[in-house]
Amino acid sequence: FFLSFRQMKMRAGEVLIDCLDSVEDTKGNNGDRGRLLVTNLRIIWHSLSLPRVNLSVGYNCIINITTRTANSKLRGQTEALYILTKCNNTRFEFIFTNVVPGSPRLFTSVIAVHRAYETSKMYRDLKLRSALIQNKQLRLLPQEQIYDKINGVWNLSSDQGNLGTFFITNVRIVWHANMNDSFNVSIPYLQIRSIKIRDSKFGLAMVIESSQQSGGYVLGFKIDPVEKLQEAVKEINSLHRVYSANPIFGVDYEMEEKPQPLEDLTVEQVEDDVEIEADEQTDAFVAYFADGNKQHDREPVFSEELGLAIEKLKDGFTLQGLWEVIS
Repeated sequence: FFLSFRQMKMRAGEVLIDCLDSVEDTKGNNGDRGRLLVTNLRIIWHSLSLPRVNLSVGYNCIINITTRTANSKLRGQTEALYILTKCNNTRFEFIFTNVVPGSPRLFTSVIAVHRAYETSKMYRDLKLRSALIQNKQLRLLPQEQIYDKINGVWNLSSDQGNLGTFFITNVRIVWHANMNDSFNVSIPYLQIRSIKIRDSKFGLAMVIESSQQSGGYVLGFKIDPVEKLQEAVKEINSLHRVYSANPIFGVDYEMEEKPQPLEDLTVEQVEDDVEIEADEQTDAFVAYFADGNKQHDREPVFSEELGLAIEKLKDGFTLQGLWEVIS
């Protein structure tokens, strides 16, 4: 919520797929005409009259996308796009309505791109024991190229170690056991935190640390001789740097009509003398809380933490958790 101009700009590897004008954020800004930008990583909505009123929803946070009837100030009762998301254990609901009647692009673009994102997780997620190998060869992803194959690589995850094979590509590192192809790991460069040579009880080994988002794994691999180990680490670090400069996220979807560049579609925010109240951002969170089953106010209860009566919280919610969302 309330992204700066810098945050609205696309990151490396992010591509603008579609741009829809005249889209209303019916849940939080009902009656306000805005623009919806669909990229390969997220959707961005911003008000046309006040660009600092905006929001960004990453596809990784989306739980479900459906179409339902909603009440729009600009269109009345009409079909709208409902997006249910989850972030920091809190659910948010977004409703977008196309102000232009008879145009299905709002539904087709967002739903199709989200499906493409969901079916390309192998590019972005660390995977264990997946269907990676066929006839001793790596099953390549679209846009993936093998740069090196190293035999005789020991996985040090057990006391004895497991002998296997390394595949080094432009997207990830894959290791599989020679005796059992299903015992494998796929490590995308996107999830690699560091690659170093460290000493272990097996001697010098390659140690790959994955990001906290992927589970914070520490994976050890031994390659003999040491010179070959050093060459492999150097090669992987080099490919990791190249990937970081221009990531391949694997979300492949193209519109028939190419949209304008994102920089041309977003208006840089002008600094003014108006001071924004802190409560405004709080209200933005509250407006999107997903509480669809609520028909009436819940009974008041006394809160010992606050020393006053408050509406009873939903099951699974705590005051501390709500403060964490706001902060």
